[in-house]
Amino acid sequence: MTDLPPNAQNSDNDVAPDLLRKLRQKQGTWVEWGVAIAQLQKLGYDPQAIFEATGFEPIQQNQVIVGAQVYNSIEKAGASEAVRSHYTMRGSDVLYELRLLTQEERAAAAELTFQHKLDVDEAREIAKATKDFSRLGTLPEGFENHPGDAIAYQCWKLARQNSDLQERSRLIAKGLRFAHSPTARKQIEQLLIDFTVVPKRPIPLLPFYRLESEAELPRIIPVAGELPLTPQDLKAVPIVEEIEPFRMVKFAGEQAWVPLPGWQILLSAEDPVAILCKSDRFPNQTQNPIEPVLVVVDRQEREWDASSYFVVDNSGELDFQWFETVPEIPLLGKIIVIVRPRKILDENVTKDFWQIDE
Repeated sequence: MTDLPPNAQNSDNDVAPDLLRKLRQKQGTWVEWGVAIAQLQKLGYDPQAIFEATGFEPIQQNQVIVGAQVYNSIEKAGASEAVRSHYTMRGSDVLYELRLLTQEERAAAAELTFQHKLDVDEAREIAKATKDFSRLGTLPEGFENHPGDAIAYQCWKLARQNSDLQERSRLIAKGLRFAHSPTARKQIEQLLIDFTVVPKRPIPLLPFYRLESEAELPRIIPVAGELPLTPQDLKAVPIVEEIEPFRMVKFAGEQAWVPLPGWQILLSAEDPVAILCKSDRFPNQTQNPIEPVLVVVDRQEREWDASSYFVVDNSGELDFQWFETVPEIPLLGKIIVIVRPRKILDENVTKDFWQIDE
């Protein structure tokens, strides 16, 4: 007997074993299997545990769960008895392909797949044509809002763009096979005497770009805030876990973040945190213009060396210091980068391309 997962309720102790037994013995219809597997997952069973207890592989579990949901929706939408009877016994893979359609579209598409005895690939084509058809602002002349007319319109459109007579004839025959309304059939039959080829508008190129260097892929750094800050403020910043290949980060709450170029020193940092302050917070900077700067501290680097600046606790506030010898106070992190803001004489110039070109 498979043990209940930790988060299963005691009141479900009798339900889960019964569901597992029915699945293991393949009792009932595939629709009932999908409902049972969905119920087990809600009780806390993961797909692997269900597979080990019943023999239903995870991919099959997903298919029958979604297929059962589609079946229930076509039942609510008033699908015919013949369609419901057929899909009760078989066709979970076919109904799975209709998952992205609305309830009414699912019912009509299920009727169509049953009527023409379509396989999985053909059902997928019907679903895609129906979805594309629903995105049109207005219905094309002669075609009605039905999956049969949706696939017929697709065939009509492709046939008009095709100069190859054999391929054109195949598309016309396919359109006539699926056309639901008499007006749609009439539109397709018109192509039998009208051989005008409508040029196909070329598909635009997708705007693909490939990142060629590390510097093009920024490092996302959490921001602790602007001085004055406390050591607790620095410790409270979460450790960032980057998700490759685009160094995506996830976060919750009101945490602030800043993107910086993929400089090697930033890429090498183990636990970088950014702090905002004025440039006069550092020694030997009083003579230069005072401006805001972004200080990046690696919290993992807490070992003293004479060539670096560090962030320390100065009477309850963060401070930046350089130590000629090993300090007696703990180091909270090493300053690895100080970023000045970009210097643009007239920022509005960059918005006018003609000025840049000159």
